[in-house]
Amino acid sequence: MLEQYQAQVKCLVALDSIIFGFDGDELKLLLVKRGIEENDVTWSLMGGWLRPDEGLEESAARILFQLTGLTNIYLEQLYTFGAPYRDPVERTVAVAYFALINVNDYKEKISDSYEAQWFSMHELPNLLFDHRAMVDMAIQQLRYKATQHPIGFELLPEKFTIPQLQKLYEAIFDTTFDKRNFSRKILSTNLLIKLDEKQKGFSKKGAYLYIVDNTRYKQQFNSFLNFIPGS
Repeated sequence: MLEQYQAQVKCLVALDSIIFGFDGDELKLLLVKRGIEENDVTWSLMGGWLRPDEGLEESAARILFQLTGLTNIYLEQLYTFGAPYRDPVERTVAVAYFALINVNDYKEKISDSYEAQWFSMHELPNLLFDHRAMVDMAIQQLRYKATQHPIGFELLPEKFTIPQLQKLYEAIFDTTFDKRNFSRKILSTNLLIKLDEKQKGFSKKGAYLYIVDNTRYKQQFNSFLNFIPGS
């Protein structure tokens, strides 16, 4: 039995995180600078290596914390990428995750040590290896999940307005929604609690602020809600 193990070629396992953020206007992606060749700049997803004593989820969370200082954020396994020559240096299987954060909440927590930078999803640079394929798959999964589940709240501040929520979902789907239809369908989910506060500094009248009803959110997260209104 041991001979069968010893005869196998060893393979590295990498953990890569596709970190989506929302800054109030655009959906963005967090990348780090990689100098793969002399005088060449390539950008990479946040990533690292699986340790022998770790599970995948534990490793992904550790790597994310080491590179960004971020904890307790939405992190979901996406897919395993294992093409034989995806990494030209060494045979490597990559387990990809995607994470969701509010850009403004974490601006000061993300370390400068790795030259991390936010990029608009409409202006992505050249990416390392098959990382662009990972990003493309992740945005499709994000859109699917956002259609069926209230996942988008992970990208918002604690208090937000309906127009802010609409702008977020328009950024995710790269489209526009009818204002009244969006508001009506979002409120019909009963996932929001209206506050007596209004957003200041954006209009004379101001828009009411809302928070997520966390009890309902946890109860309904895994339910199929047909969450996104039509345009």
